[in-house]
Amino acid sequence: MDQDEKTENGIRQQAKELFGSASNRARQGVGQAHGFLAGRPRWEQVLLVGLGSMAGLLLLLLAYLLILIPLTPGIADLKQVSSARPSVILSSDGKELGTFEQGLQERVKLSQVSPHVVSALIATEDHRFYDHHGVDFTRIAGALVASLKGDAQGGSTITQQLARNMFPEEIGRARSINRKLKELITAVKIENTYSKTEILEAYLNTVPFLYNARGIEMAARTYFDKPAAKLDVLEAATLVGMLKGTYYYNPVTNPERSLARRNVVLGQMFKHGAFNSARFEALKKRPMKLHFERQVERSGRDNHFTAYVRKWLLEWADGNDYDLALDGLKVETTLDPDLQAAATRAVERQAAALQAVADVEWAHSWVPGSTSTSTFTSMREDVTPFEYYWQTHPAQLDAFIRESSAYRRAVEGGEAPTAALKRVKADRDWLRTLKDAKTRLEAGFVAIDPTTGEVKAWVGSRDFARDQFDHVAQAARQPGSTFKPFVYGAALESGLAPEHPYVDAVMDIRAADGTVWRPTDMSGTSGRRMTMRDGLVYSKNTITAQVMQDVGLPPIVKLARNLGIRQSKLAQVPSLALGTSPVTLLEMVSSYATIAAQGEYRKPVFVRRILDRDGKVVADFANIAPERAMSQAASTTLIDMLRGVVNRGTGTAVRSRFGIYGDVAGKTGTTQNNADGWFILMHPNLVAGSWVGFNDNRVTMRSSYWGQGGHNAILLVGDFFKSAFDAGKLDREAIFPGGRPAAAPRIEQSEPEEEFIEPGDLVEGVPSDEASRPNLRRRTRPSR
Repeated sequence: MDQDEKTENGIRQQAKELFGSASNRARQGVGQAHGFLAGRPRWEQVLLVGLGSMAGLLLLLLAYLLILIPLTPGIADLKQVSSARPSVILSSDGKELGTFEQGLQERVKLSQVSPHVVSALIATEDHRFYDHHGVDFTRIAGALVASLKGDAQGGSTITQQLARNMFPEEIGRARSINRKLKELITAVKIENTYSKTEILEAYLNTVPFLYNARGIEMAARTYFDKPAAKLDVLEAATLVGMLKGTYYYNPVTNPERSLARRNVVLGQMFKHGAFNSARFEALKKRPMKLHFERQVERSGRDNHFTAYVRKWLLEWADGNDYDLALDGLKVETTLDPDLQAAATRAVERQAAALQAVADVEWAHSWVPGSTSTSTFTSMREDVTPFEYYWQTHPAQLDAFIRESSAYRRAVEGGEAPTAALKRVKADRDWLRTLKDAKTRLEAGFVAIDPTTGEVKAWVGSRDFARDQFDHVAQAARQPGSTFKPFVYGAALESGLAPEHPYVDAVMDIRAADGTVWRPTDMSGTSGRRMTMRDGLVYSKNTITAQVMQDVGLPPIVKLARNLGIRQSKLAQVPSLALGTSPVTLLEMVSSYATIAAQGEYRKPVFVRRILDRDGKVVADFANIAPERAMSQAASTTLIDMLRGVVNRGTGTAVRSRFGIYGDVAGKTGTTQNNADGWFILMHPNLVAGSWVGFNDNRVTMRSSYWGQGGHNAILLVGDFFKSAFDAGKLDREAIFPGGRPAAAPRIEQSEPEEEFIEPGDLVEGVPSDEASRPNLRRRTRPSR
């Protein structure tokens, strides 16, 4: 048995002996009670019975204490908390991305704290601190008497307060006898484990002080811009005074109240001999002087990647019996700071430019015919964004209002729907906020190393502070034509050759339920023969539908699952071939990474290793054996087909706009009425993809040019890859198997990318209201 168990058992044995002794005496007393009371006056009998009842209640209390002892924190728990350190999240190069600390905290030794703080704390909170053993029964009795007189007072010692600070969940927060008893037992355990100096040190390091400052060191820096060792007596009294109620006695927001409380603390210090009366009188007349400076978060604010890691870690820690706030784990993630910075810049820069496009295109009845974002950026200040959209979509605006919480509250409160709609709509500031939210273009971006499955960059929205919804792992949107490689991959696996011929013609495809699907292309049909390769390069719906018929839906779904679509549901309907089943960006980029890895699937890895505070590896998630998802031969051929997309198909902008001439392959995607734009690009060392759209897919890009993934999402990915190549993060000479050394290819002008269904068609997996919405063709400004 170790020393911790001996100590805890000693506490439990003391309580048992006390309870046993009292129980034996009680049993003996009961036998004698009747004879003892016989013949005595009535008042004396009542008094004796009352005293006996009180003794019985004390026995019950002792029994309950015995029950609570094993339910309170143990000695090992106390030692763990005393050496607690928050776990940290690190980037791939060891830089801190975030922590699990409970507020900004820097632990210091008691010798690094001004003696004025210790003097003020003991004089005010627990002047018999060095005389009791965790519980001051004299103070408890005094507090009880004062409370009965109407002057509510607390009787907790510093040790009891420390118990609450260290174990808020185990002890509880409710004002109850149960909590006080747990607090009392834990305080006794603390006193049996630590010296008085260690208790003071632990207390001063854990007490909260507002503004995310935890502990005396951070409090000193926050309120007085100095370390705790240099606090003078007035500053010490101010901070100790806050402990009675940090909000109520906050010197920043309630200076007069804080000054009065400071002087109460000074009075207690004088009362217990810290200084003489003359010094006290002089001190209490001095004004309050602050040097308030809110401390900067050391790890910066969260982003979507760290938020995702936090959520995953909480589940992992719970299942593996770790406390992330106490155990000091080092969580090594896969995030590359340089690539993350490049991704963040690309999203910010290109999404802002595309926002200008949307704002201007929807500002007037006419649409500028420019293919340059700079044209729209220059026009942005001279228009009222989306003015024409709201003029032509009044029913849509009413629908947005009816879906709002303000409208629902009004109707639930008894207001007539028509009246509620009119009243809410009349609030111009509220309506402007609603419109801004609905018309804010959003984006998601993620990059994965196909050789390891490691996530290297992750941007979940344009601004995490404004939109915490993660468009990488949370948002499920229709992938459009980016799903087509799964169709063609399944065809290759079935034995069809890339040069297999099809006729570019519209066909009726009957689904199992009898409905007819008739996929078409915006560019029309030629009636000529076209190879399966060109069907993918030019993203032809007519060819893809025929390939789907030849292969069958089950093999396509199976391959998509194998490659990486492992969470989202895939509806086995014909339109699936054109990307009608919503999926996440993370799943899509992971699937393309599998193709780039020659058909070897690796689950996305975002945490590489977890180490304990001593540097010992407690979990390793790297170097997991891959799964064979697709044959190497088929994946090599599919990559070659996707090379054609960026050389002469719908993805040529990645080369023409950004000058990327390495061995890359990719695919664009656009969904109905330009609601979603996608682009995913594969390089032997990195696969990156982006989604662009509005959170509410009823709001879309207006023109078919800027609504295409080959003209919107491609900008984010191209910008990112250019930065990565320029910074030397990617090898320009790297080639896929079967590829050739990088050379500037001849870029052919591609046809406009298609939408995946024709207006008016009824398609499984697509809402009928979307299927029936009209196309918005590119418009040019009328001549004047």
